[in-house]
Amino acid sequence: MATPKKKTSKSRRDMRRSHDALTGASYHECPNCGELKLTHNVCPKCGQYGGKEVITQKTVQ
Repeated sequence: MATPKKKTSKSRRDMRRSHDALTGASYHECPNCGELKLTHNVCPKCGQYGGKEVITQKTVQ
């Protein structure tokens, strides 16, 4: 089994991990109601996706 001959320095280890950071979620404005929503997801406020109503919203009386 292969084993390292030298210790990997903290700098070299951290430089290797520099691309592993998490990025924040990208939100876009819904073209129908203007509410912020996740991309490629149904709008939670109006229930539309791709210009079509996917989820019918219940009216509160």
